[in-house]
Amino acid sequence: MNKMSVLAAILAAAASALPASAAGDAEAALRASLPDVFARCEAQYKMLLKAMEAHRPDMNPKRFEDGKLVVIPPKDWCSGFFPGSLWYIYEYTKDDFWKKAAADYTERLIEPLRHDACNHDVGFRTYCSAGNALRLTGDKRYADFLHDTAAALRTRYDDKVGLIRSWDSPKKATGHFGAQYIVIIDNMMNLELLEWDAKNGGSPMSDVISRSQADITDAHHFRPDGSAYHIIDYNVDTRKIRGIFAGQGACVEGTWARGQAWAIYGYTMMYRETRVPRYLARAMKAADYWLAEPNVPADGIPYWDFKAAEIPNEPRDASAAAVVASALLDLSRLAPAPKAAAYRAGAMRILTSLASPAYLAAAGENGGFLLMHSTGNKPGRIATGKGGEVDVPLNYADYYFLEALVRFKNL
Repeated sequence: MNKMSVLAAILAAAASALPASAAGDAEAALRASLPDVFARCEAQYKMLLKAMEAHRPDMNPKRFEDGKLVVIPPKDWCSGFFPGSLWYIYEYTKDDFWKKAAADYTERLIEPLRHDACNHDVGFRTYCSAGNALRLTGDKRYADFLHDTAAALRTRYDDKVGLIRSWDSPKKATGHFGAQYIVIIDNMMNLELLEWDAKNGGSPMSDVISRSQADITDAHHFRPDGSAYHIIDYNVDTRKIRGIFAGQGACVEGTWARGQAWAIYGYTMMYRETRVPRYLARAMKAADYWLAEPNVPADGIPYWDFKAAEIPNEPRDASAAAVVASALLDLSRLAPAPKAAAYRAGAMRILTSLASPAYLAAAGENGGFLLMHSTGNKPGRIATGKGGEVDVPLNYADYYFLEALVRFKNL
């Protein structure tokens, strides 16, 4: 048995029990494994960097599917995750090799995205990349870029609705024409850019817009049990709900795992940035729903939708798990006891699983990506019989996994 397998076995054993002593053992084992996990990350991402030499210099890796590396241009919503992952590897290793690679891939996004507001995903593309670059280097060029992108994102806000429009195409959003103003739960993830802008010499409207988005989403985007809807269509004139749609979830009343993850992460971040108690309450209710959901397997890695019809024979979604692990670590610093301990334990269970051979790819495999078994859009596969990014590695799964590992290291 190799060193990584031994460590994985220790991690799994330590995380299998809930008492405080076992939780402590799990944390100690995970902490001891970090050098080996990041050595794996470095090997895999050097493989990815090498593979990218065969592609146009403005491209980013997104996934590895059917034996092929799939790459994306700057305006794809996922373009910021690979540069962000490189920055996290640099943050852990302090190796200038990773700093140079991260700066290179971040630079490729700056001019194409500086004023782009083709959809709401400005924060995903720019804050995950240049936000980390600014945090780790202090280079003012990144700050100037982020202020410009925040200004672009603000153009998608309509004061009558009080929300940032997510997508412009009703057909894409709902499967039919006629929608007026589409807002998705994913929007919560782009508010961190606005909060940063407002606090760092940008427009005060960034904070106004960010809080309005969070307030109205809090009021309308959740069921009484704390689970989140994916897509809501609003009336532009009255702000009333015209329709609710499943989007990437299994059905309207299902719970799309990654959407729930966005909700937990987004409201945790909003409370951290604003200290509005309502946001902490929403983050905790969404997290409590996740942790109590009986359809989440014992290893903490959910099926792509909590209500998917063929559970337990449905694909898992490691990307949703990675987002939640990072969010729960953040929430554990903000929530009162004993909730904080429960959130930290939940994060440990997920990270223990993700760092095991069940999800962390072996060296030289998985196309260079770190995590296996993510699901992007299974309804897309169901509708067309192809695509949908089902049971594949995805760049945002790696990004939030690395973020969670760095957050854990810094606890």
